[in-house]
Amino acid sequence: MDKLVEMKGIVKFFGHVEALRGVDFSLKRGEIVALLGDNGAGKSTLIKVLSGVHRPDRGTMSVSGEDIDLDRYGVARARSLGIETVYQERSLGEKQPLWRNVFMGRHLTNRWGVIDVSREKRDTMDLLSSVLGLRGVGLDPDASVGTLSGGERQGLAIGRAMYFGAEIIVLDEPTTALSLGEVSKVLSFIRSIKEDGRSCVVVSHDLGHVAQVADRFVLMDRGRVESSYPRDEVTVDELMKAMLHLVNGEAS
Repeated sequence: MDKLVEMKGIVKFFGHVEALRGVDFSLKRGEIVALLGDNGAGKSTLIKVLSGVHRPDRGTMSVSGEDIDLDRYGVARARSLGIETVYQERSLGEKQPLWRNVFMGRHLTNRWGVIDVSREKRDTMDLLSSVLGLRGVGLDPDASVGTLSGGERQGLAIGRAMYFGAEIIVLDEPTTALSLGEVSKVLSFIRSIKEDGRSCVVVSHDLGHVAQVADRFVLMDRGRVESSYPRDEVTVDELMKAMLHLVNGEAS
């Protein structure tokens, strides 16, 4: 697999706090990477640099072999490069209908520049069926997001990213506060990203969940990448011990 993303020496300050301390991170095409670490490890800051929310103070980044001007890099540029992020909160408008959530800010228009509502609803139905696997006479694109379960909401957000051609989908704590059955749904959605030839970064506290889908595990601690393990070179027990060592401030 060739490298889709390469970040080198990424430094990010918030005031006097150094949130990222020279981070090197890469992502291969068709790879699922689990980004692991305790609160304050720098995981969220790193993915926000990748997705254009934060601009780093130092460092370089390339996407698909193209060097990125980080001084001009933002969310719109990230999306144009095929990078979409599904955050733990505020990814969807719960009171809005499903079709509006899918196309919010990126509506399909007809030749007169008017929103093509019928096409958006039709494509939403296709998305619900193909990505979420939802079927039945009660399925309606006008239903509110609030009618979906937690796992289905994650699936809708992932499906939306895939619909708009994302090559890199970043998931921020996608299984938090979900039941076991809902976690299983979300993990299935994550597998579908790879099956579709795309790449995924999963930020998580839960090793047990991401261990089922990740190709590689990257451990962060206090703004640094401490270690990176290919799936076939480490056991879950070994990863857990390494994470505990970091939490306890010990050498792994």
